[in-house]
Amino acid sequence: MKTLKKIVCYFVLFFFFIITSSKAESPYRFYTWNVTYGDIYPLGVKQQGILINGQFPGPPIEAVTNDNLIVSVFNSLDEPFLLSWNGIQQRRNSWQDGVYGTNCPIPPGQNFTYVLQVKDQIGSYYYFPSLAFHKAAGGYGGIRIDSRPLIPVPYPTPAGDFTVLAGDWYKMNHTDLKAILDGGKDLPSPDGLIINGRGPSGFTFTVDQGKTYRFRISNVGIATSINFRIDGHKFILVETEGDHTLQNTYSSLDVHLGQSYTILVTMDQPPKDYYVVVSSRFTTDVLTTTSILHYSNSAASVSGLPPGGPTTQIDWSINQARSVRQNLTASGPRPNPQGSYHYGMINTTRTIRLANSAPVINGKQRYAVNGVSFIPADTPLKLADYFKISGVFTLGSIPDNPTSGGGYLQTSVMAADYRAFVEVVFENPEDSVQSWHIDGHVLFIVGMDGGDWSPASRSSYNLRDAISRCSVQVYPKTMSECGI
Repeated sequence: MKTLKKIVCYFVLFFFFIITSSKAESPYRFYTWNVTYGDIYPLGVKQQGILINGQFPGPPIEAVTNDNLIVSVFNSLDEPFLLSWNGIQQRRNSWQDGVYGTNCPIPPGQNFTYVLQVKDQIGSYYYFPSLAFHKAAGGYGGIRIDSRPLIPVPYPTPAGDFTVLAGDWYKMNHTDLKAILDGGKDLPSPDGLIINGRGPSGFTFTVDQGKTYRFRISNVGIATSINFRIDGHKFILVETEGDHTLQNTYSSLDVHLGQSYTILVTMDQPPKDYYVVVSSRFTTDVLTTTSILHYSNSAASVSGLPPGGPTTQIDWSINQARSVRQNLTASGPRPNPQGSYHYGMINTTRTIRLANSAPVINGKQRYAVNGVSFIPADTPLKLADYFKISGVFTLGSIPDNPTSGGGYLQTSVMAADYRAFVEVVFENPEDSVQSWHIDGHVLFIVGMDGGDWSPASRSSYNLRDAISRCSVQVYPKTMSECGI
């Protein structure tokens, strides 16, 4: 009998508008972006990529806590385009979160201005296109949010700051990949991995010996968990998606789809060049790519093979994930709805169990949650809700618990109560790692273990220093318990 594991999370629903007033507004940062097609060569083969201001990856966003971001996006593609702000919590403008249904795509030849505020946030994030498999062609970039000067950070100021956007990559055009899925078939295996838009040894990080640097790592891929490591160097984990973490030391780090981590690396090795390595996890064939860590006083280039990654699979990764905890002694802004600093003392009002599946519906393989495979409505859901247009969707059209039997098509919408604090159990009966993204919200990952979930499982929850994040991995035949 197959063992079913789980991940449980607590997360706070921000389905409300906040009206604030203050004596002085926070600073504004203005960006003007033009989205175009262009030739790129991530794996040495010419492809049609999606560029922002001619760049792949796109230009970074660098902000400070509470800054207002005004991002004017011009869509010069021949198809609709939509950006999602991964990890940026839209408590003021939830309809700009970049999810189809709450945010309308930008038509070809048109523009849209996103008005965002990085309210009470710090840390490492990224943005990406959320429609039509555009992410497989690029269109993504890093987001960095620094603390305000008067708020102490629990580590000395690094000598430099690097962004690492890593993930799987296909040589096939994004339109062909989309056609495969639309045809009801599985995606093929990726052709390789890239770091900052480049293949093996195509990107270099230059450092000074003896100094400590901050690396912001995001998995921007389509389907693959990755492992990050630097030859000869250990590193300290200090932050993940807005939470300062316990400063544990690692020699490699699993980064799952949609997740971001911040690490500190001290250049304490002999002066030469070293491999920065990213490899695939939980795949039959291990894919590997590299960048170069170049000491400014380097005496030798890289040589030999890159260091291998972890040889054990699920248990090793789960144990590492459990070791990522909040640093409760660190100062810093972070959202605190309903006193969620003390989330373990808040009574949950509802339990939702969500199980993914891959049923065959109308002769095609589809992906479903609790038996429901989502189909988009002609009318954006946010507009239908605001103008009370009937017949577009029905609240409660997706059940709170997994169902038996096959799947069906539905514009599924789950109702939520104002300021609800909800227990969510993500269940994965499939053979591959799943990544769940709660767009615009955060989840407290309170449990990650095996066995069928029951109310008795709550006795093992971490109700003190669980990490909060916007994306959570659910391993094969596992569950994750979370709180919103």
